[in-house]
Amino acid sequence: MDEEYDVIVLGTGLTECILSGIMSVNGKKVLHMDRNPYYGGESSSITPLEELYKRFQLLEGPPEMMGRGRDWNVDLIPKFLMANGQLVKMLLYTEVTRYLDFKVVEGSFVYKGGKIYKVPSTETEALASNLMGMFEKRRFRKFLVFVANFDENDAKTFEGVDPQNTSMRDVYRKFDLGQDVIDFTGHALALYRTDDYLDQPCLETINRIKLYSESLARYGKSPYLYPLYGLGELPQGFARLSAIYGGTYMLNKPVDDIIMENGKVVGVKSEGEVARCKQLICDPSYVPDRVRKAGQVIRIICILSHPIKNTNDANSCQIIIPQNQVNRKSDIYVCMISYAHNVAAQGKYIAIASTTVETAEPEKEVEPALELLEPIDQKFVAISDLYEPIDDGSESQVFCSCSYDATTHFETTCNDIKDIYKRMAGSAFDFENMKRKQNDVFGEADQ
Repeated sequence: MDEEYDVIVLGTGLTECILSGIMSVNGKKVLHMDRNPYYGGESSSITPLEELYKRFQLLEGPPEMMGRGRDWNVDLIPKFLMANGQLVKMLLYTEVTRYLDFKVVEGSFVYKGGKIYKVPSTETEALASNLMGMFEKRRFRKFLVFVANFDENDAKTFEGVDPQNTSMRDVYRKFDLGQDVIDFTGHALALYRTDDYLDQPCLETINRIKLYSESLARYGKSPYLYPLYGLGELPQGFARLSAIYGGTYMLNKPVDDIIMENGKVVGVKSEGEVARCKQLICDPSYVPDRVRKAGQVIRIICILSHPIKNTNDANSCQIIIPQNQVNRKSDIYVCMISYAHNVAAQGKYIAIASTTVETAEPEKEVEPALELLEPIDQKFVAISDLYEPIDDGSESQVFCSCSYDATTHFETTCNDIKDIYKRMAGSAFDFENMKRKQNDVFGEADQ
């Protein structure tokens, strides 16, 4: 402990582990501590099943019908990876993929008028979809072709749209798309959580729809991937990367105090010893005086003995319920995985419904999602506060991550990682910097 480090990281959530890995690859001396005895912090996977029942104070424990407890790995914060998204890039560049196996999520669905439909995201699917009438299909297909050809560096592809000034609302109007189509395009393809984006310049939305289509093109069933054995594998993969580059890990290590001098971090005190550092990265739970509450998320983990109805018996899927469909301000998400991903006992499914809390009765808010899942064998309800840092860390050199939001993908988390990196390094995040050095030691003789 009594040493000098460039960076000390507190907490082993995914954000912290990725940053720790990147800092190590970039030649920084890193010490990584967690007060918990397990990896993952807020974003850990719980195993065996008995542990999940204990965590939610269900003292009777799981019934026989749930199978072997150790066959379960239940994510507390479920998210999928976009096949062409930022997190997959981070995994590929750092070669953390060698520690993980992924499966493609079988389908992405959207809710309309009480029913669910497959999200059409290719021209062929658009023409076959039951979500739209005949003429609407043609207009939507035209819109998809426009998005696919759009290149912000080539004005010939703009078709009269100015990427910096035309609002997305105007683009929808140009293609004469109706409210239902706008709903699923904005929420199930561009993955916005609210409708605020409609009056902003269209470039960001067009790029988001492109990302969705390109991710889908890679594997065909859906644009999402999910790791076998659960998301808890991700922080551990990046922790291994950090360790290969000399990062030091300490689990089960209490943090007594963060030591500041003249408003700047100089070290961390644990069990009477002090480790010194120039910069500190942590999750909100380590610096309650440096964060503010920005809302709440409700997540309901449901164990099922059947696939979700109307999903072609998919072993895994995502369902998005756009806010307009249920008179809300923010969307409701369902993500479902199963025994096919080594996260549940044979024949069992885990569906997790989540949304941003808007009323005094959060459980009522996710009812539309729970109705799609009936019958449910067991429910675990978690309501978490969302925190964000009060300042950017430039004075104190304490860089705090944001809590994980209600979305079912990692794009918002990756934006947070890139933002923290930029504030720490003083330069924009560059995927090239994450590439493993050619002459590094993998710890494997045949490399």
